[in-house]
Amino acid sequence: MPIFSATATFASYTSIFFLSASQSQSYLSPFLNFPHKFTVKTPWQWQHHHYHIHKLLISASGNTQIDQNLESGLLQRPTPPDPQDDARLARRSSDWKAAKAYKDSGLIYNGRVEGYNSGGLRVRFYSILGFLPFPELSPVHTCKEPEKPIQEIARGLVGSVISAKVILADEDNKRLIFSEKEGAWSKFSKQINVGDIFEGKVGYVEDYGAFVHLRFPDGLYHLTGLIHISEVSWDLVQDVRDILKVGDQVRAKVVGIDGVKSRLTLSIKQLEEDPLLETLDKVIPQDGSADLDSLSGGEGDSIEPLPGLETILEELQQEDGIYGVRISRQGFEKRVVSQDLQLWLSNAPPTNQRFTLLARAGRQVQEIHLTTSLDQEGIKKALQRVLERVP
Repeated sequence: MPIFSATATFASYTSIFFLSASQSQSYLSPFLNFPHKFTVKTPWQWQHHHYHIHKLLISASGNTQIDQNLESGLLQRPTPPDPQDDARLARRSSDWKAAKAYKDSGLIYNGRVEGYNSGGLRVRFYSILGFLPFPELSPVHTCKEPEKPIQEIARGLVGSVISAKVILADEDNKRLIFSEKEGAWSKFSKQINVGDIFEGKVGYVEDYGAFVHLRFPDGLYHLTGLIHISEVSWDLVQDVRDILKVGDQVRAKVVGIDGVKSRLTLSIKQLEEDPLLETLDKVIPQDGSADLDSLSGGEGDSIEPLPGLETILEELQQEDGIYGVRISRQGFEKRVVSQDLQLWLSNAPPTNQRFTLLARAGRQVQEIHLTTSLDQEGIKKALQRVLERVP
């Protein structure tokens, strides 16, 4: 049962504070010797559990003052909810759902560039500010103004509308990422077919190949493809940088289209006549005028087969329709196409039951004569069966 009560007024709120008998031992001893300190709690919206807590100094004359040496701290009075805040939160949540829908559907979004930083562009997506990293820009910008650094190009894009795809929409971590490259792929990849030949510009070079920006009929560079090191030249290439440099103008053939990964595979060497498909008379002419450092002939038994070739020839003789296999001559080329053993069929059809193969490894070339009743297609299938058996 309370033994004392006091009424205190602070600002416009009134509160009654009760002390129990146990509390009076700590707060009111001796009980009637004023002044005493009381703690007054002034409620504000009790349902939110916010309080003003003050220490009041009450004298015997009834004067009351606030203790300025308040050590317990003052809890801030809450601001009443703003209906506009709730509307903004609802709008933001709805926009994140829209961003996820764009990502899942693959639709292109046209967003305004509102700024940039050292890593990319800031793109507006309704109430959300997304990000487009510089590596995800279409090559159309850098190819149009190759002399400008990327920061200057970005400055010129502020205020423009850019077509891009949403590639990441993570509401929990507040990450919205765009790609203009992916947007360009959706639009322009439909205009490309395997076998098409494009003018292009080397964008950058890696150890494994060169990335080339392709120029379209509108004169702009919209897509980028990779020329693997093996597709740069028929010659053996040790370092792509020895042949291709950033900014070089090249012609390239489209040899592969990966719609799932949005990738183009290009080739320069396939624009040239494939020496592997030339007739053997061009590689090792019968009149001995081949473009070789040296040429030797004679009985096949006197020529040591290239590494791995002897087993293949033995297996060929086990095929139905092939009666004899021998190495007729060999030579050494001035250039190296591959260090691996390669077998080529002659373009000429079999004549008088005789057909010719060509084996090459490094610079060394060997001509092989087959005695056979098979046609060119039959020889090709027989050779395929042999290669499947030989490890």
